Amino acid sequence: MKRILVEVLLVLALGAAAFFGWTNWKSNTANGGQVAELTTQVEESGKKLKAAEEALAAALAETAKQVEPLKTKSLELDAVRTAMSSGETLKDLEAAYKKEKSLSPDRQVGLGAIRLLTKGSKDPATVEAFKKALESADWSGRKQVICAAQNALAAAGEKVNVMSECEGSGQPSDKGPAAKSGAHSSKAGDEKHAVNWGYEGAMGPESWGNDFPTCARGKAQAPLNIQGPFEKALFNVSPDYKSGPLKIINNGHTIQVNVPPGSKLRIDSQPFELVQFHFHRPSEEQLNGKPSAMVAHFVHKNSEGRLAVLGVLLKEGNENPGIKTLWTHAPAKEGPEVSPEGVNFNPGNLLPREYEFYSYEGSLTTPPCTEGVRFFILKSQVNISREQVEAFPFKKNARPVQPQNGRAIAG
Repeated sequence: MKRILVEVLLVLALGAAAFFGWTNWKSNTANGGQVAELTTQVEESGKKLKAAEEALAAALAETAKQVEPLKTKSLELDAVRTAMSSGETLKDLEAAYKKEKSLSPDRQVGLGAIRLLTKGSKDPATVEAFKKALESADWSGRKQVICAAQNALAAAGEKVNVMSECEGSGQPSDKGPAAKSGAHSSKAGDEKHAVNWGYEGAMGPESWGNDFPTCARGKAQAPLNIQGPFEKALFNVSPDYKSGPLKIINNGHTIQVNVPPGSKLRIDSQPFELVQFHFHRPSEEQLNGKPSAMVAHFVHKNSEGRLAVLGVLLKEGNENPGIKTLWTHAPAKEGPEVSPEGVNFNPGNLLPREYEFYSYEGSLTTPPCTEGVRFFILKSQVNISREQVEAFPFKKNARPVQPQNGRAIAG
C-alpha cells in the first residue's frame, strides 16, 4: 500500500513538474516574441533618428548658406546708412529736385529711400515721398517702385495694403496671374495685387477712393463727357504702328494687347511709344452724353515717362476684321498672357482713316487714377458688329464720366 501511495505521489510530482515546465516554456516563448518585436522597433527608431539627424544637418547647412549673403547685405546696408548719415547727399538731391515741376515715381521713391537712410522711417517727409511715389506710379510697369514704397510705408507703421508679391522681397515676382490694377499702365499686367477693385458692387468705382485716394480727390480725372465749347487744337497726332507678334491677355478687367517696341504716336512731333491697348464696354468717353458701344484705348509713353492715350470709339455696324483676329485668340477668363504661334497683328488695323481728335488732360481711368495723362479721342469712329460686342467677355468695364472741373477740351 505504501508503495502504491509513493508511486501516485511520484506521478503527481512528475505531472506537476511537467505542467510548470510547459507553463514556463510558453511564458519564455511569449517573452521572446516581445523581445524580438521591441528589438525591431528599436532598430526602426534608430534608423528614423539617424534620418532626422541627417535632415537637420542638411537644413543647418542650407541655413548657413542663406545667412551668409544676408550678413553681406547687412554690412552693405550699414555702409550706405553710415555714408548718408551726414545728410549732405540728401541736401544736394533736394536742391536739385527743387528745379523740377514734378518728380517721376522713380525719383520720388529714390528721394524717399535717401530720406529713409538719413532721417529714418518715422520722418514725415520720408513718408510723404513714398506716398507720392505710390500715388503716381505705373502699377504694372513700375513694380519695383510700388514694392519699395509699400514696404517702406508698412515699416513706418502706415496703413497700406502691400501687394502679396512684395511681401518679404526686394523684388516682385514675375510669376502668377495678370495684374488687376491699371488697365492704362504701360506694360502687361502680370501680377495679382492685394488691393482688388471692380466696376460693380462693393468694389465699384464709387469705392476706389478708399484704397486709392486720387480716384476720389483728383481734380483732373478721366473719362469725360466730351461736349462744346471746344478750344482749337494747335498740333496734330500721327500714329505709326508696326505689325508684330500678338501678345494678348485677359487681366480680369479687360482684354489687353501688349505691343512690342517699334510702334509710335507722334504728338506735335514728339514720339510716344505704344506699349499696349485695351478695350472698355461701353465706351468710357461720351459724346454729348452718349457712349459708344465700346472704345479701344491705345496707351503710349515717352522717354520722360508721361502717358498719352489715343482713344478709338467703336460703334455698332459691320464686323471688324481686326477685332475678329483679336477675339479669336483672346482668353475667355483671367490668366497669363497668350502668344499664339505664327499670329502677327498691326494695331493700325483698328484705326480710322482720319485722325482729327478731341483732347484733354486727364488720368488713368483705373486705380490708382494717376493724373497727368493726355487723352486724344479720335472723332472718326470704327465699326464693330453687335455679335463682336456681345463676344467681349466683360459686360461692363467702364468708369463713369468724371467732373470736368473747368478743364478745356480741344476739338
